[in-house]
Amino acid sequence: MLKQIKTAFITIILFPLVLSGCEPQPHVTEQTTEETEETTIVDTHSNDGRTVVGISMPDVLLERWNRDGAFLKEQFANNGCEVILRFANNLIDTQINDIRDMISGGADVLVITAVDGAALTKVLNEARAANVKIIAYDRLIMETDAVDYYVSFDNYQVGVLQANYVIGALLMVNSDKIYNIEFISGDPVDNNARYFYKGAMDTLDPFLEMNKIRILSTQSGFYETSTAQWSTDIAQQRLQIILNSYYPKGTRLDAVLCANDSTALGAAKAIEADYSGTNHVVLTGQDADIANIYNIINGTQDMTVYKALDQEAVVTVALCSSILDGNTPAEDLIEAANFSFDCSYDTTTYDNGVKAVPSYLLKPITINYQNLEKELFVTGYYQRNSSGLIYATK
Repeated sequence: MLKQIKTAFITIILFPLVLSGCEPQPHVTEQTTEETEETTIVDTHSNDGRTVVGISMPDVLLERWNRDGAFLKEQFANNGCEVILRFANNLIDTQINDIRDMISGGADVLVITAVDGAALTKVLNEARAANVKIIAYDRLIMETDAVDYYVSFDNYQVGVLQANYVIGALLMVNSDKIYNIEFISGDPVDNNARYFYKGAMDTLDPFLEMNKIRILSTQSGFYETSTAQWSTDIAQQRLQIILNSYYPKGTRLDAVLCANDSTALGAAKAIEADYSGTNHVVLTGQDADIANIYNIINGTQDMTVYKALDQEAVVTVALCSSILDGNTPAEDLIEAANFSFDCSYDTTTYDNGVKAVPSYLLKPITINYQNLEKELFVTGYYQRNSSGLIYATK
């Protein structure tokens, strides 16, 4: 996988440079003068005998990005790559600067989970000009044709699973009752949040049209239900306002559909503090974070959508390895890699506003009290220490 290319300095004068072969091509620094109108292309990395992967994660606050970053770094290192891992602290400018540093540091491939999926167009154009391949990891990068591939779980299906769980838990299908539901959606700048929302709303639409579901707050649109940076505190504060404004004593709340586990933590706190009803409120989530697994065990939260993050990393490493070997992977990667889990190749669904990005999609699953032992502990994803405390092994 490591490149073996002789160092070269190439000068061109006002005609296209034709590149052949499948080796990663050089980073580009342009120097132009009015007198000669020459552009000098200087190789800054691809001839150095190194294979460098840059990993840009959005922040260290959410448990899952720590796990993703660490697992990706380990897997790439095991495959002989140098790894640059950065966390952007949910700051767009920080992530842009991190990516530029990775390009100048010799990155051949960038694996990026965007803070804001629509804010990276310029820096990714710089990466493409330097012939760096770009993988959108978990979150689709928007409004650019520079992104080469997308690796994620089927995000629309996440919302479907959450909505179907609510429908089943409340026995909606064969009931004449009217159910009161509220929604806590994800970060409005995270493109995945729109897919979660759409999957859930499409699934619940028939019940909304039959007036079997009411939203007493009337807050049902994506933006009005969204939660900046997936914040637990913001989710808690918003639901507390809703409970105090629309659910006085005697008014029943049946479910809160939360897009992920950090927002579900906030919802659980709000319900405990401000809901006057005595019924159990069905609460959804996503990511299978440790705190939320405790809440499922104690009955505070009903379900979470589990995405085996090691699978996402395994696909990403296989994809990048194929690219670095000079291939143009497509559906054949799945067969060649012989993954031990379900993975599909999609070239139409995930349109970023400029193009449909070739996507490798994994299958999420519902976790509740009945199957969490089998899916999370028997598989070794989580373990318990001698005191019974849960800790992550991957």
